[in-house]
Amino acid sequence: MSSPRIVFAVFPDFQILDLTGPHEVFTQAGRLTGGVVVDTVAAAPGPVPASSGLGVTPTLTIDQADQADDPVDTLVAVGGRGVHRACEDRRFVDWFTRTAGRARRTASVCSGAFLLGAAGLLDGRRAVTHWSRCDQLAEQYPGVTVEPDRIFVRDGELWTSAGITAGLDLALAMTEADHGPEVARTIARQLVMFVQRPGGQAQFSAQLAAQRPDRAPLRDVLDWVADHPEGDLGVPALAARAAMSERNFTRVFRAETGRTPAAYVESVRIEAARRLLETTAVTLDAVAHSCGFGTVETLHRSFKRSLGVTPGEYRRRFSAHA
Repeated sequence: MSSPRIVFAVFPDFQILDLTGPHEVFTQAGRLTGGVVVDTVAAAPGPVPASSGLGVTPTLTIDQADQADDPVDTLVAVGGRGVHRACEDRRFVDWFTRTAGRARRTASVCSGAFLLGAAGLLDGRRAVTHWSRCDQLAEQYPGVTVEPDRIFVRDGELWTSAGITAGLDLALAMTEADHGPEVARTIARQLVMFVQRPGGQAQFSAQLAAQRPDRAPLRDVLDWVADHPEGDLGVPALAARAAMSERNFTRVFRAETGRTPAAYVESVRIEAARRLLETTAVTLDAVAHSCGFGTVETLHRSFKRSLGVTPGEYRRRFSAHA
């Protein structure tokens, strides 16, 4: 019986980590189980440049892949800034569509979801991509239900993952489905990562996520909020600090940051709580009070709503003090 073949579809200006991360997971699975063949396939022979400038020489062209004797078990579309040009290569997309029709399952990493869309695979399905591309995916392919805060989504045998490193989570989940939890745990330990990452892709910096305001008073307010999460951060207090009326402050804040004051304050407080949970052993009650939540119950609700995990679960997974 032939070994399962996992095929990565690559194209010029792909994201190198979209390939190398999952590729390493599947390669280690092959070493542990005695049989997984991992190929990379491109439209033409020769090195394919990644967006970083590194080149990858595919093991097969699409013509050679069509003539291969062993069937494709898993077809994976990587992402990257070249994905939209790849979607315009009709010959490449047609090959992807044909191969997906024969494969047991099809997947994408990051913006590789757009290649799935171009191949006609997303209609009526649930999917995710990088958080910055979720709205674009939903607009370009209205038949797909985009779940923007998921690390990866499995809809039958169609798998999609969020941004870049989420491809590792996707590959580990596939490995666990194929070879069992012990193999997945062994690989996760070797790669120093979780078998299943907690939470969703909302776990990025609150200050980085917000647009930086043009107005100096608002920039000062953002810095004040970051330095004083335990303080009075209601609209009246913040508007007074910016020397604006409450109504004007709320309007201008949302226009310049893309978020309401309340949403921004909560995200900063969650970020502050995460740092305490990761680096200290203080009680949840102390975390709640020092980060402005007031009670453990409020802290708990905010974590579940924003990160998909409880503060206790977050600490157990991320803290050296757990």
